[in-house]
Amino acid sequence: MGSPSKPARARRAAALPAVAVVVWAGTSGCGIVGGGSPANLDVISVSSPQFRDGDPLPYGYSCNGLVGNPPLRWSGTSGAKSVALVVDDNDSNNGAEVHWVVFNIDPDTTELGENTVPRGSRQGTTTSGKVGYVPPCRPADSYRFTVYALDAKLDLPAGAPLSETLERIAAHTIARGRLTATNIQ
Repeated sequence: MGSPSKPARARRAAALPAVAVVVWAGTSGCGIVGGGSPANLDVISVSSPQFRDGDPLPYGYSCNGLVGNPPLRWSGTSGAKSVALVVDDNDSNNGAEVHWVVFNIDPDTTELGENTVPRGSRQGTTTSGKVGYVPPCRPADSYRFTVYALDAKLDLPAGAPLSETLERIAAHTIARGRLTATNIQ
């Protein structure tokens, strides 16, 4: 196997600040992969048929609802070896919380159904230590649904620790896109 191409090395170097955020997140309980805007990353378009970027998260996808995760669609992951999804909030008063981590999504997959996990993918642990979608509860927070195109499949088991999963996602990110719900309906 040869060394990575020059664009791949540049993308990895641009993702290094995100890795530092992940290491900090693992030790402090705050922060999240890709909190900033690393240069040189390609952009993924992320949307949902249930809400638009900047709109509230529909009630059914919160801890008071019964639906589970919202459906998502994305484009811009061509050339990826796998895709990952991280759902988190940005509550700086109480510390950010990761609500869901899904990784090793087939790179040809371009959508996630309501209350489903793509076949063959794996889920990591969340901030609460649970595996799977942990519905958001704080009505005034913003919730970020971030899709990452990765240059490799992650050699991690289902239920992998959050800090390790986020670190690996950051180390392999080549593109990123986000859909943000500004609060809960």
